[in-house]
Order: sequence, then structure tokens, then C-alpha cells
Amino acid sequence: MAEAAVHRGAGADRTAPTAWLRSYGVYAGLAVLLVFNVAFTEHFLSAENFRTQAVQVAPTLIVALGMALAIGSEGIDLSVGSVMALSTSLVALYLGYGPVTALLAAVAGGVLVGLVNGSLIAVVGVQPIVATLALMVGGRGLALVLVPQLEDVRNPALRSLGSGDLLGIPYPALIALALVVLVAFTVRRTTFGRQLLAIGDSRPAARLAGLPVRRVLLCVYAVSGALAALAGYLATARLQASDPTSLGTLMELSAITAVVVGGTPLSGGKVRISGTVAGAVLIQLLTATLVKHDLPPSWTQIAQAVVIVLAVCAARGRGKQ
Repeated sequence: MAEAAVHRGAGADRTAPTAWLRSYGVYAGLAVLLVFNVAFTEHFLSAENFRTQAVQVAPTLIVALGMALAIGSEGIDLSVGSVMALSTSLVALYLGYGPVTALLAAVAGGVLVGLVNGSLIAVVGVQPIVATLALMVGGRGLALVLVPQLEDVRNPALRSLGSGDLLGIPYPALIALALVVLVAFTVRRTTFGRQLLAIGDSRPAARLAGLPVRRVLLCVYAVSGALAALAGYLATARLQASDPTSLGTLMELSAITAVVVGGTPLSGGKVRISGTVAGAVLIQLLTATLVKHDLPPSWTQIAQAVVIVLAVCAARGRGKQ
């Protein structure tokens, strides 16, 4: 028995660094990047640079919040980039009726895509990766049918949303922070949040307990679609152009990376909103660092792939704690 206790103690010692990495690795990585940039990146501490980073990270963070809900339910949403493309096409089509109408049209399109995803998953029984992959392809195709090429979408109110600020904080960043608070409250303090986590932990057990599994999953993917559409609207406002060909490309990769690196397990049953925020900032800062040091964009994709592999390796054995 003494020997078994020694083995258990040794095992605990070996797993302690991995457990620390799972819980705090994203913050450590963020700290390392910050120190590196302060030391070696010119004008990194300028107010203009912080403003730029805040504006650029906002769409990724908003999409990542929806992705965190999907992953927390033991699913995934690969269609978020295509929803952004569909959103920008709808903005181009409806902006003539006013920016509010364009926003409503864009969000409605995202919700519709999310409901199709949720129906395929919750009602038909299609695997989330397959269902959302189909919408990933079809959604961008529909966006290109609506707006086949780049179009200017110049509007004073839209431009103000994309480039304006309140007390020095850009509007997109303020919207993203408000959504972080709302989603965190939903996950931690509401019945819907508890049901979502229970479904992600064990869908059969959730059904046996009488939880509304189908309704919750429909809501999860509808919310993910709505958030992706809002991100597309904000990105369009910043660019003052509708470009369904490229807008949202690889956004699913960035969102999944932010969520997984932030500590939300792919096995579901847990959502870490604070980690997701840190993960989104980490991805943005990593991209900005490579750009500022004149490395080609392809290195950004390679770096993200490495980060994902490291995060998944660290998550092994975490399960659904």
C-alpha cells in the first residue's frame, strides 16, 4: 500500500504542470507576448496601437463567445465564417433602408443559419461537425449569390460605429465587452446555462432528466449564428465595404483556437468565458506580432495550428471536469 501511495504521489507530481498549463497557460502565453512586444515592437505601448488591437479583436471575440456555447454543448460550429460573409452581403443589400434595418437583416440571416444547424443536429441527429460543415460551404455560396463582388457600403452611422469611440474605447470593443458580460451571466446564473452544461456533460443523461435538449441546442446554434452575424456587421462597418469572398475566412479556426486555448474542453460540459476572452486576445496579439515583425501571413496560420495542438495536448485527460 505504501508503494501504491508513492506511485500516486509521483503521478500527481507529473500531472501538476499539465493541470497548471490547462488552467493558466493562456494567461502565461499572453504575458510572454506582451513582454516580448513591449521589449521589441516599436510603438507597441501607444494608445493608437491599443485602439487598433481592440477594434480588430472584437469580431473574433464575439464569434468565439458563440463558439464557446456550441463547444460547451459538446458540439462545434464551423459555419461562423460563412455567416459573417452572409451578414456582409445582407448589409450591402439592406443598407439603403437604414443601418438598423441592415443590422436586423444580417442578424436574422445568422439566426436562420443557426436554426438550420440546430435542427440538423438536435432533430435529425447529424453530427455537429458535418451539419455545420454543410452550412459553412452553403452559407458562403449564398453570400456570393447575393453579392458576387466587393461593394462599397458607405454610410455615416455605419462609419461611426466602425471607427467611433466612447471615452477612447472603440464601439466594437464596447459591444464585445458587453456581450462577454451577458454570455458569462447566461452560462453561470441562468437555467439555460445550467441546462447547456448538463447537455454537454452527457446528452443521454440530460434527456433522462427531462431537460429540453432539442430546444437548448436550437438556441445555442441560433445564438452562435446571431453573434457571427453581428461580428460580420461590425467588420463591414470598420471596412466600409462588403466583401463576402474574403470576410470571415478562417474565422472558425480563430474562434475554435480562442475557445480551446482558453480552457473550454472539446468534450463539452464546461465553458470558460474569461479564458475565451484571453484566448481571443492571444490570437490577435500573436497575429499582430508576426505582422509587425514582417513575417508573411502564412506564418500566422502555422502559429495558430501550433497553439491548437499545444492546447489539445494539454487538455488530454481533462475530460468534463
